[in-house]
Amino acid sequence: MNDLVPVNALLLVAHGSRREASNREVRKLTDRVRERAAGRFDPVDCAFLEFADPDIPSGIETCISAGATQVTVVPYFLSAGRHVAQDIPAAVAGVRRRYPEVDIVVTPHLGAADAIADQLLALAVD
Repeated sequence: MNDLVPVNALLLVAHGSRREASNREVRKLTDRVRERAAGRFDPVDCAFLEFADPDIPSGIETCISAGATQVTVVPYFLSAGRHVAQDIPAAVAGVRRRYPEVDIVVTPHLGAADAIADQLLALAVD
C-alpha cells in the first residue's frame, strides 16, 4: 500500500520575452497565483518557452526537486497556436520520459477557459 501523500505542483508556462519587464509580469502573476493556491498546489512556479529562464523542462524539474509527485502545467497563452499544440507538449514529453514516476498533466491553454469571456467583459466595464 502506498502511504505517500501526493504533492501537487503548478507550473505556469508563458511564452517569454526579450523584454524583461514582460517576464517580470509573469513572475508577479505567479506570485499572486501562489498566494491563492495555498493548500492546493505547492510549489507554484513559472517557466518560459523561450527568451527567459527557466525553460519548461527546468521548471518541471524544479517542481520535482521540491518533492512534487504531480506537476500541472498551465499554458498561459490565449490561442492554441504552434506553441500550445506542439512546442509545450514536446517539452513536457521529454521530462515525462526522464521522470515516469511523476504525473505531469498539461491543462488547456488560458484562452480555452470559459471564465476568460467574463474577465474580458469585466475589463471592458471597469
